[in-house]
Amino acid sequence: MAHHDDLIATDILGYLKAQEDKSFLRFITCGSVDDGKSTLIGRLLYDSKLIYEDQLASIEKDSKKSGTQGDKIDLALLVDGLAAEREQGITIDVAYRFFSTDKRKFIVADTPGHVQYTRNMATGASTADVAVLLIDARYGVQEQTRRHAFIVSLLGVKHVVVAINKMDLNDFDQSIYNDIEVDFREFSKDLGFTDITCIPMSALDGDNVTIRSKQSDWYKGPTLLEYLEHVDVDKAALDAPFRLPVQWVNRPNLDFRGFSGTVASGTIEVDDEIIVIPSGKRSTVKEIVTFDGNREIAREDMAITLTLNDEIDISRGDIICKKDTPAEQADQFQAHMLWMSENELFPGRQYLLKTGNKTVPASVLKLKHRIDINDFSEVAVNTLALNEVGVATLSLSAPIAFDAYNDNRNTGSFILIDRQTNATVGEGMLDFALRRASNVVWQDLDVNKAVRAEQKNQKPALLWFTGLSGSGKSTIANLVEKRLLDLGRHTYTLDGDNVRHGLNRDLNFSKADRVENIRRIGEVSKLMVDAGLITMASFISPYRAERQLARDLLDEGEFIEIFVNTPLDVAEARDVKGLYAKARAGEIKNFTGIDSEYQAPQNPEITVNTVEMSADDAAEMIVTYLKDKGFLAGYEA
Repeated sequence: MAHHDDLIATDILGYLKAQEDKSFLRFITCGSVDDGKSTLIGRLLYDSKLIYEDQLASIEKDSKKSGTQGDKIDLALLVDGLAAEREQGITIDVAYRFFSTDKRKFIVADTPGHVQYTRNMATGASTADVAVLLIDARYGVQEQTRRHAFIVSLLGVKHVVVAINKMDLNDFDQSIYNDIEVDFREFSKDLGFTDITCIPMSALDGDNVTIRSKQSDWYKGPTLLEYLEHVDVDKAALDAPFRLPVQWVNRPNLDFRGFSGTVASGTIEVDDEIIVIPSGKRSTVKEIVTFDGNREIAREDMAITLTLNDEIDISRGDIICKKDTPAEQADQFQAHMLWMSENELFPGRQYLLKTGNKTVPASVLKLKHRIDINDFSEVAVNTLALNEVGVATLSLSAPIAFDAYNDNRNTGSFILIDRQTNATVGEGMLDFALRRASNVVWQDLDVNKAVRAEQKNQKPALLWFTGLSGSGKSTIANLVEKRLLDLGRHTYTLDGDNVRHGLNRDLNFSKADRVENIRRIGEVSKLMVDAGLITMASFISPYRAERQLARDLLDEGEFIEIFVNTPLDVAEARDVKGLYAKARAGEIKNFTGIDSEYQAPQNPEITVNTVEMSADDAAEMIVTYLKDKGFLAGYEA
């Protein structure tokens, strides 16, 4: 609802024009659980008379049912819209509310305080200009306070209000306020905030929210609303180079072809020269088309369609820049990352990276360190867990156009998506491109896979044997290779135990090292297939994601997944090494099938039931499969 204005009744067009000309501010409320974030937003809306009568009546009714303030209206219910939120008295999801005063328009994001929902908080902070960080005056700066402060700093928020709330429960004791202010400023001195404003308040009673409190006559600063109405937010994106990530190629008819998207930064005018990244094609702007008609100039956050004076190829995910200030391109980066999944981040595992309107496969090459949110120290780690922040190097399957996050929040940010579940598992900020990303190029060789395969008169393939320890993988792989050699074929077998004597001798059996083990084997297998060989890879390879990564490295049809399906009790009974017994006794940790998960293949090319089939019969079945699919009949490019 908009701020009440007499112009609404007398001059609606004038009112709308006045609203259009107001400045715009995005801010979030964040902090530890139950610090009063939702109540604060409710108080802002209530005191500014920005609540409809029917909405107020509904809140009064819900306050009696689910409220936490006795006979008073529970203002938190104005933004705690989910049933689960009202039942538990907590914020789970991010709630956005629009309102305006006679000085400014606002979008506020009420973010959850629970550690479990930190990822939701980060989502709200990613577009904010100001962060209102609440602290319960009874408890001071908490771990979640530090975490949220660090995250908003990481996401480029420069203006912070430290709302020291519930001061009414401490009789607005100035010494308590002073201690918390000193504590927070000392903690945050290296976070890079442009300004920090501390305000003593009671969101429940409205003290220093919209009106100055009589209980804190010692406080001479602004109320929260005064601060929000007057804070000078640095709009650096307006001065940044022009960036238009192309969302849609607009072709309604034969006479119109435009490129639609939202301006990420900078300005563009008719007749400006542009360059398209990554193609490098150039043209000039013919028209700037918007919903309200054509414009001569477009600025940050405007949804526009550009038409050009030349017919050049532009696709979704490309970025249109001004000719003299093109975006960089790279396929390897250093980045800061916030991990948002309950499943840990493992270097080597492949994800989808989405930045702007472009999505490409990506993997984390290395975790350089995790950042401790309490003292900002760098901690050496192999994985990142839920809500942890780290610095990593990323490798992408194709170059992307980008800016460093510190230069442009819109073109320097990304999310990571799990390829199996399509869930967002992390978000990150690009620091810089790695130097090797532009120095190392793929060398084309005259002797390639086709030539090598033709020489060997076979189609190369990777036979990937997966199953529990003791299932019979190595036995069957060995028999398959013997049969292929008898047929005059060129082969090689990679065995799990054998490679740990050399290539992977530095790896143990932790989850992270298992991921890296299979990543390396996948790359070696790719080289062997490129050599024209029929390659056997015999590995437990317990995780679907890594087996998929190995599959994705090869051309269509070259990866043949063979699931050696042996029940756990049968595998244990065959255990000649005594490994299962040691695992049961707790002498071996992270043993697949005992205290480490095995993810069975969902759609393998071949399934071998070793309870019903002998190893010889299994080998014969696999060789027959290769014959039937044409792998032994010669190579066709």
